[in-house]
Amino acid sequence: MKNKSKKLTEAQTKVEEKNYAIDDAIKLAKEISFTKFDETVDLAFRLGVDPRHADQMIRGAIALPAGTGKTVRVCVITSGEKIAQAEEAGADFVGGDDIVQKIAGGWLDFDRVIASPDMMGKLGKIGRVLGPRGLMPNPKLGTVTPDVAKAVTEQKAGKVEYRTEKTGIIHVPIGKISFDETKIRQNLNAIVNAIVKAKPASSKGTYLKSLTLSTTMGPGIKIDTLEALSLANI
Repeated sequence: MKNKSKKLTEAQTKVEEKNYAIDDAIKLAKEISFTKFDETVDLAFRLGVDPRHADQMIRGAIALPAGTGKTVRVCVITSGEKIAQAEEAGADFVGGDDIVQKIAGGWLDFDRVIASPDMMGKLGKIGRVLGPRGLMPNPKLGTVTPDVAKAVTEQKAGKVEYRTEKTGIIHVPIGKISFDETKIRQNLNAIVNAIVKAKPASSKGTYLKSLTLSTTMGPGIKIDTLEALSLANI
């Protein structure tokens, strides 16, 4: 831990107290990464919203163009011919009542749950298991859908979810530090565009207060919010 602390301190000295251009921030994050594992690259948005009001709660999901670099284990709860469709799309676990019973018994060996609308009535018994872990299927996130095959494909390709925290902050992963700069930039553009366009009409004043890029173990790098806002073309 002592050795890591020295490396972190060294990395922090290379980050200036200023707002960086997006490309410069990505380049710097890669330069100062010091861990032996493939760190996740994250974006932190500080927004001028009050999540206590339902119309200012920003939540959604987006398929990142360059993926996340993470293997996602997808569980599909469905019935009939959709079982075969989900399996063909690459779902790791597929079933109906049998899957519901396994989850009720404590099985949680997956990262995402997708359900067809006809099965939602049966998910009530496992809502207390899935809900606190952020795994409950939701139509707004595309995880409750009649097209389970498409949903599986999107999740496997790198679909990420985002949600405003109580303090108006959104944290979202945009890839791995091993990605080349172009891929990180593509993913950053996509998520910034989505969140900027999601600005609620009732939000007054400055919407994007700050935007910070960081890696799992690295220091935060502030990004120029004016450049970020320009990505949305609105």
